[in-house]
Amino acid sequence: MLHPGETPRTSYLENLLEHEEGVFVAVSDYMKIVPDQIAPWVPGGLTTLGTDGFGRSDTRPALRRFFEIDAEMTVVATLYALATEGEIRMEAVEKAIKDLNIDPEKAFPQLV
Repeated sequence: MLHPGETPRTSYLENLLEHEEGVFVAVSDYMKIVPDQIAPWVPGGLTTLGTDGFGRSDTRPALRRFFEIDAEMTVVATLYALATEGEIRMEAVEKAIKDLNIDPEKAFPQLV
């Protein structure tokens, strides 16, 4: 904005990731909006997982499973992002959901 006569500058994040390939996935124990803030500067977009700020009393692993931010959901999110980009087949996502014992019909965490 302050240099309108110049070529627009790129951010540090854009420069850092410009030669990286693949998909980008960010997972937060906090609100999803935290990693979403950098999404516009991530080449190809950013898949984010987060709890969206709902507090509960349980163990950390149980909360991560409940809010779908555990290791298994991170794998599924990454595979889904790769499938969406055409890098792998959607069947690989389906297989991972089954193999990792994820219930695709589970209620959305923020509605429970």
